[in-house]
Amino acid sequence: METRIRSGFRVMGLIVVVWVIVCGCLVDAEITQRPKNVQVALRAKWPGTSILLEAGELLSREWKDHFWEFIDVWLNNESGNTDPYTAKECLSKIYNYGKTLVTGQLTSMFELSLTLRSASPRLVLYQQLAEESLSSFPLSDDITTNFIDGGVSEENEGKKAKKADPLLVGVNPRSPSGKCCWVDTGAALFFDISELQLWLRNPHTDGDIFQQPELFEFDHVYFDSSPGSPIAILYGALGTECFKDFHRTLVEASKEGKVKYVVRPVLPSGCESKSGHCGAVGTRDPLNLGGYGVELALKNMEYKAMDDSEIKKGVTLEDPHTEDLSQEVRGFIFSKILERKPELTSEIMAFRDSLLSSTVSDTLNVWELKDLGHQTVQKIVHASDPLHSMQEINQNFPSVVSYLSRMKLDDSIKDEILSNQRMIPPGKSLMALNGALIDIEDIDLFLLIDMVHQELSLADQYTKLKIPSSTIRKLLSTLPPPESNSFRVDFRSDHVQYINNLEVDARYKQWRSNLNELLMPVFPGQLRYIRKNLFHAVYVLDPASICGLETVDTIVTLFENSLPVRFGVILYSTKMIETLQANGGEFPPLETETKEDLSSLTIRLFFYIKESHGMLKAFEFLSNVRVNKLRLDSGEEDAPALHHVEGAFVETLLQKAKTPPQDTLLKIEKDQSFSESSQASSLFVFKLGLAKLECSLLMNGLVHNYDEEALMNAMNDELPRIQEQVYYGQINSRTDVLDKFLSESGIQRYNPQIVGDKAKPKFVSLTASIVGDESLLNSVEYLHSRGTIDDLKAVTHLLAVDVTSRKGVKLLHEGIRYLMAGSSNARVGLLFNSDFDSDSNSFTFMKAFEISASLYGHKKQVLNFLDQLCSFYENEYILGSSQHSQALLDKISELADANGIQSKGFMSALSEFSVAKFTTHMKKVGQFLYGQVGIEKGGNAVITNGRVVPVPDSVTFLSQDLNLLESVEFKQRIKHVADIIEAVTWENVDPDTLMSARFEMLSAEHSAVVLGSENSTIHIDAVLDPLSSSGQKLASLLRILWKCSQPSMRLVFNPMSSLVDLPLKNYYRFVTPTMDDFSSTDLTVHGPKAFFANMPLSKTLTMNLDVPESWLVEPVIAVHDLDNILLENLGDTRTLQAVFELEALILTGHCSEKDHEPPRGLQMILGTKRNPHLVDTLVMANLGYWQMKVSPGVWYLQLAPGRSSDLYVLQDGPEKQSTKRITIDYLRGKPVHLGVVKKKGKEHEKLLIPSDDDDSSRKQGDQEGWNSNILKWASSLIGGNGHTKNSGSTKVDNVSKGRKGKTINIFSIASGHLYERFLKIMILSVLKNTQRPVKFWFIKNYLSPQFKDVIPHMAQEYGFEYELVTYKWPSWLHKQKEKQRIIWAYKILFLDVIFPLSLEKVIFVDADQIVRADMGELYDMNLKGRPLAYTPFCDNNRDMDGFRFWKQGFWKEHLRGRPYHISALYVVDLVKFRETAAGDNLRDLPNYAQHTVPIFSLPQEWLWCESWCGNSTKARAKTIDLCNNPMTKEPKLQGARRIVAEWPDLDQEARHFTSKILGEDVSPVEKVAVTPPVQPQVTEEDLETKAEL
Repeated sequence: METRIRSGFRVMGLIVVVWVIVCGCLVDAEITQRPKNVQVALRAKWPGTSILLEAGELLSREWKDHFWEFIDVWLNNESGNTDPYTAKECLSKIYNYGKTLVTGQLTSMFELSLTLRSASPRLVLYQQLAEESLSSFPLSDDITTNFIDGGVSEENEGKKAKKADPLLVGVNPRSPSGKCCWVDTGAALFFDISELQLWLRNPHTDGDIFQQPELFEFDHVYFDSSPGSPIAILYGALGTECFKDFHRTLVEASKEGKVKYVVRPVLPSGCESKSGHCGAVGTRDPLNLGGYGVELALKNMEYKAMDDSEIKKGVTLEDPHTEDLSQEVRGFIFSKILERKPELTSEIMAFRDSLLSSTVSDTLNVWELKDLGHQTVQKIVHASDPLHSMQEINQNFPSVVSYLSRMKLDDSIKDEILSNQRMIPPGKSLMALNGALIDIEDIDLFLLIDMVHQELSLADQYTKLKIPSSTIRKLLSTLPPPESNSFRVDFRSDHVQYINNLEVDARYKQWRSNLNELLMPVFPGQLRYIRKNLFHAVYVLDPASICGLETVDTIVTLFENSLPVRFGVILYSTKMIETLQANGGEFPPLETETKEDLSSLTIRLFFYIKESHGMLKAFEFLSNVRVNKLRLDSGEEDAPALHHVEGAFVETLLQKAKTPPQDTLLKIEKDQSFSESSQASSLFVFKLGLAKLECSLLMNGLVHNYDEEALMNAMNDELPRIQEQVYYGQINSRTDVLDKFLSESGIQRYNPQIVGDKAKPKFVSLTASIVGDESLLNSVEYLHSRGTIDDLKAVTHLLAVDVTSRKGVKLLHEGIRYLMAGSSNARVGLLFNSDFDSDSNSFTFMKAFEISASLYGHKKQVLNFLDQLCSFYENEYILGSSQHSQALLDKISELADANGIQSKGFMSALSEFSVAKFTTHMKKVGQFLYGQVGIEKGGNAVITNGRVVPVPDSVTFLSQDLNLLESVEFKQRIKHVADIIEAVTWENVDPDTLMSARFEMLSAEHSAVVLGSENSTIHIDAVLDPLSSSGQKLASLLRILWKCSQPSMRLVFNPMSSLVDLPLKNYYRFVTPTMDDFSSTDLTVHGPKAFFANMPLSKTLTMNLDVPESWLVEPVIAVHDLDNILLENLGDTRTLQAVFELEALILTGHCSEKDHEPPRGLQMILGTKRNPHLVDTLVMANLGYWQMKVSPGVWYLQLAPGRSSDLYVLQDGPEKQSTKRITIDYLRGKPVHLGVVKKKGKEHEKLLIPSDDDDSSRKQGDQEGWNSNILKWASSLIGGNGHTKNSGSTKVDNVSKGRKGKTINIFSIASGHLYERFLKIMILSVLKNTQRPVKFWFIKNYLSPQFKDVIPHMAQEYGFEYELVTYKWPSWLHKQKEKQRIIWAYKILFLDVIFPLSLEKVIFVDADQIVRADMGELYDMNLKGRPLAYTPFCDNNRDMDGFRFWKQGFWKEHLRGRPYHISALYVVDLVKFRETAAGDNLRDLPNYAQHTVPIFSLPQEWLWCESWCGNSTKARAKTIDLCNNPMTKEPKLQGARRIVAEWPDLDQEARHFTSKILGEDVSPVEKVAVTPPVQPQVTEEDLETKAEL
């Protein structure tokens, strides 16, 4: 065997020698034909930031205190160090200090995040706040001399371009007069330490005069800060001397309770040299990003759409990467060959290049393709490094496919794959991290890091709690909690008044009772009439309120119309609810006679009629109240009065009553009959917690709004749940549906803070407060329900209470009552959050509780003692005015004796209680509540297993709410964990082998890769198609994850079987940063780049970037056409280089209106405090989706002026607000879920009100139109591009070349140098044929840097305006794979959101179109009320009949005689388009949607193309489109010169102008002046033809 290997190597060596001899002769001749490389970089739009400061931000994400610990570590070790360091040495030093603060695998995640520069956006945000701080104060002359615009230096030329972009809100300020640090107190800025020290002598003096600075959730607040102290914010950078001095001064002041110390890390421009040896690393270089993919796709050149212009000059960038010679090429590893024969380097490299260039394939024979997927799997699973092998194969597939197709296939691999594919579709990919499924399409490196980091952080906390590693894996794999709206309010009681019963009432006797009818298909919206109580619509209402009367009217109407719903009401009196709230949930004794409120009277009358005349009459009475009110008073906005109720009562009973109803009414009013029932009904509503909602609907217990639309939506939501259970036999004819649902998920109380749509739970980690002997929560004493003190409790309630306030004492009292009612599953701990002095009664009260919990918690009557003590303390010292301390002590002694607690021992403990110890404990409590929980001193809250529920003064929180918290949290979060913990054997635990059943059912013996240890914290289950686009990205992500955290992995391969085409036709690189990106010779940070070595010369490639969903990128440096890369044209240049820029981050969200469809057309604006309107957009019907362009910073979102803000208000949880603050401080965005609600009195108004159908009748400047306000203020666009040159817009002043009239707006899109060449010709042809002003709108995403350089000069020269707009393809909308189809879709799908809301009309013109008429004629054309106008495909060129697909099959049937329109030219009435929400229907093809979005057909003469139209009509053509000819496939340029006579002259003019701007040489041409158009003579025959069209 050994001999064979050696001889085989000899043979291989012989091959090399032969090739060396051959290649040696050809080296010089082929040097220019050597394979070329491609290098790509992506940089942020903002300048680089300090890596030292980024490290502090990353560490603070681990734990807030790590930020301060890192400062101390750095100052103690590096302060004063002046040794020279390189960038790599600085990075290592920063990493080494940082990793001392984190443990285990979190250190490698810290390193990856640091090299990824993922904390840079947070520092940009601080720069915004620093600039606002400086500009908020009129600085002295010596500081402001160098400033313009709030602290930005006029000398800072390098940042002028960045400042010009209005979206870049976080611009680094220039150091004020050389000062690198300052302190902002809200009243003043302190630049010198002496001034600050003077202020610190009495910092409270300014508190009442000036507003304190606003703090944010991301701010670094020093852990020893006193919550109520004046705020002092230090702006400065670690590493500068001034930071060290300010920091130490403020730390001391903070410890003394003088200030609340906050740091916002900022290194002002100009301070880099003062920031120490490593403080400025990262600031001097552009911020090159990682975490994205680059694709070079082999392009289909069927129509030869390629520019033939010669590239005249290039650019010089950094040196490209060296080639990786360790990669295998056709069985050779050239690094080893070169080691053996270094003297033959050039010949060996030529041989390698020849091998590489000969292996590129974009086609294979069918028999070679058949098993290609299986062969790939075999190559991967047999590799020594499977992850590396998978990455090498799928990222270089065109170069290795020939080799793979010749591999002999092992049948066992193929058989196992086919066997697995009986359970999972071929090519399907799935992935789970610790059992949680990951969306393969949405995953990116930043999301993966977040998920892994969260798992590792949890595991680290579990480890600190001494939980075994095998159990940790099981805990991390617990199922996520269900949605909170799955909880149903259990309203079952006699207090529900039902008007009907579908199973009993005679009126439903004819209905069928077969539940299987639920499973039968019906038309959308059609109801199923089944004699079964499936839907219980129970309304909770006050019968004397406006909404109550409206709801009763709705119930009666729907009941009379036989809606298949069981209707009922629970009645309450608002006044009774208020009385209950004021008296702790109890009715006070009636000491004096009080006047009865109208609601209570109405309820009593209802009960009387129900008992005497039946339920139908009772509902008729409630309905008559509203009828009577409307008849007597015209206004609907006023609540009913007494005479309305009395009149309704008399009217209801007049015909049937035996005695006069007036007498009955007087008797009932006088003797207070049914008052107990009335009170009981209100008390029931109070205990359910539903009175807070005014009127509400319970659909089988689920809480909804009360209107009719909400009812139908609730039924539609509930129906699938019922259908599913009927299908599986869980509901049958004998099942009581209501009992089943409420028994399974019913709760006894509804609190919108805890459950429901408005509940936004906040969770805090309590691990650090538990671990360690000195930890706070270990020193807290807990109270338990009687007899349960020794039981393990899964639920812990921590009550943060201020016992000097009534609300705090009330919350404490409710906690005691909660335990008295009995809870075997929970305990209560007390965190007193009050200021106190040792002589106060509140201190005595707190001491009594502490002693009771610590020394007497085991006593049977201790809860009774504390309950009675609470009542006494509340009545005498909170509600009363008593200040007698002895009376409190006497009462404590008395109550102790009365409850079996020896008073002598208790009072002794009370007198010996350590004030100093308790003071220290209270300080810890204050720091914990403020620092970790976010509760100020004096605040009240409940913390249940880390979930924080604030209890403000406006909220009533009862013992029942604690029960609700216990049941909700136990069911959602705690139960699974508790079950696992209880099952743990804390010694010799067997390793966990838990794995998701979905993945384990697939065989993994031959066609899978299993890596890592079973005890790894992170476990990856995946089903992958290695030859797919998702497989390309996942191969890189899994390899990065393997290097960082060494997870266990089980990768089952699932390739497509029986391929008929190559699955991958591209090269792919995923860009990941490494330590090598940091220079080892100086302080330069190069940043990561994608490098493609030895790419094919003769294949046309197109470049695409695969970036996270929230990134919007554009090329900024690229000499060559990135759409059509032909490397053989590079000449002597070895590496094609391109630089992209992260132009903006995309803020996305979903807007919802509870119980209604998304408010489509709702308009929103986004900006900063200074400029509230930088970006605008509207809400789509599709998922209520919206998006806006942003950059790192603090932003404010609000509804746009006009109809949107007139009808709606933002709703965040239970609170309504006019503005929502949004923080952008991370490279990966999070969707914003935005709730809106209609204003009172506007509930029935529609947002979109279509204007007159005839657009010619629309008055210009009409102030009454629905969007009139929009036209006043909407000056920025969906992308927020603004109106400056730098942001992609130009306003041409005094250069309109004599153009007059209304501006024509024209929209176009181009990608690649050829189509940009066409686009310039189209622009010239438009301008030469009109005298009116023209504004062009271009899609920015795909324009080359050259075009963006030329277009401003062209606009100035020829007198037109332009604007660059963009829109990110939404993740929920099915995305095309091919770049050209994506570009085509952009001109159709986003017309309603891509333009600013102020734009009223636009014409789309294809880039390869030549205009021969005045576009003003088309712009002014009356579209007859249609939102769109297209030209139908002409059909007079009979040679093309076989290619007219719309004349046959599906399209012929669908169109039903309507014309099929071409999208090369069309007009959009944007006002009508938005009013009718046409864009939501057009997320489909326009021709397909023209049944719902009517199209106005333009006269045929407006678009002519040779492929479809006959030459007889060419003379009348107003525009000529160079559309592709599927029959001849003639190249574009050749067709343009042949078809359009004026095209060569226009082309020459455009090329001459372009070369002049770019400084290139081109043969001179005589410039054709842009003159007003000459109207052609029209023959009589032409006029007739025009009239016919």
